[in-house]
Amino acid sequence: MAPTIQPVPAKAPPANPAGVRSDAAVTSRAARTPGPPVGNDDGTNQLLKWGGWTFGAGLFFALLTKFLFGGIGPQGPHTNSGWMALIVTMMCLPFGFLLLLLGVLKWIRNLRTARQ
Repeated sequence: MAPTIQPVPAKAPPANPAGVRSDAAVTSRAARTPGPPVGNDDGTNQLLKWGGWTFGAGLFFALLTKFLFGGIGPQGPHTNSGWMALIVTMMCLPFGFLLLLLGVLKWIRNLRTARQ
């Protein structure tokens, strides 16, 4: 025999203690406040951090390919490790550059909106 599943009763929302504003008041205030959100947590710092790390990893693997793994000839790297490092380089450099560029542009936008 299959067990029966009992429906879970919905919990009532907690009572609003004195002095706490309702969601409507907070939403209306946020809607009329210009500029970046409070705390400036729009992802700019994450884009700058991870874009920098990804681009740096691409540069690091490019240098490994060039100097440690035998260099790159007319037909590509000379070793299997060189090929693997080249693959990582070709993934990290463009992606990291675009992440870093987006982060810098968002940072400039945040500076401009903070002045206004």
